[in-house]
Amino acid sequence: MLLKNQGQCDLTYTVPELVKTSRGVCFRMYTEDEARKIGVVGWVKNTSKGTVTGQVQGPEEKVNSMMSWLSKVGSPSSRIDRTNFSNEKTISQLDYSNFSIRY
Repeated sequence: MLLKNQGQCDLTYTVPELVKTSRGVCFRMYTEDEARKIGVVGWVKNTSKGTVTGQVQGPEEKVNSMMSWLSKVGSPSSRIDRTNFSNEKTISQLDYSNFSIRY
């Protein structure tokens, strides 16, 4: 279901999952820093499967920038094997006020 917001721009929500083989490369810390630079909100955490998952919310162009960074750049020592973005939709308001690391 797509929800249109009442404001000036549409907000986008997506759930990324990144499959990576490198551990101990501060991926979550770099992701949090990049999200704040880009201006998106949400969260990121490691999973028990050895992947990284999270939520990204914000204006569509900023979410797209974050998705590109997650897919192609990541932390300096990381190797991203595959990214999977799911549940992408337009939302009416943000669920978060900042971007954080979850444990």
